[in-house]
Amino acid sequence: MKKPKVFLLIVLLKLALIANTETRAQSETASAQMPSFTLSDLDGNVVNSEAYRGSYLVIHIATTWCPFCNAEAPYLEQLNQDYSDKNVKVLIIDVKEPQELVAKSLRDRFQLTFPVLLDSDGTVAASFAPADVLPALARDEVMLASNLLIDPEGNIQFLSLLDSKNFDVKLTALQAKLDELLLVQ
Repeated sequence: MKKPKVFLLIVLLKLALIANTETRAQSETASAQMPSFTLSDLDGNVVNSEAYRGSYLVIHIATTWCPFCNAEAPYLEQLNQDYSDKNVKVLIIDVKEPQELVAKSLRDRFQLTFPVLLDSDGTVAASFAPADVLPALARDEVMLASNLLIDPEGNIQFLSLLDSKNFDVKLTALQAKLDELLLVQ
């Protein structure tokens, strides 16, 4: 199912308005607890967030039609490969899209080797959204193209909302925070 170009443009314009909120969102969520969730992966397996306790967890919230999400996908795969031996797990939570589309347009297209989970109603994505960021925007839309870093105790140590002006496609800020946390370990 393709989204009309007008809808895509409206969502991207809304997301672009988030550009100045990244720093505030990072400071507000530092050490906040990750919301618990249970979602299915692309193979129908049920995945619970508690399974990631004890590991660092990088979460990317995405849709297949988001150009920012698609641009970051190869870098998420590289991060997964580079940090897999350092107790770091990576996953994508796809918002409101059918399994077949996500498998073909995300996992298969980018040859992702980490789990891609399906948030069919956007509830999980919305649970990560900072309360006061663009209140007129749907909570699950706030989180599109966001990256989170969760520590082994379940605390959010890093949150980047989409900043279209200073887009960090290579995930350098997230990796810097991850390296900092791994050094302290």
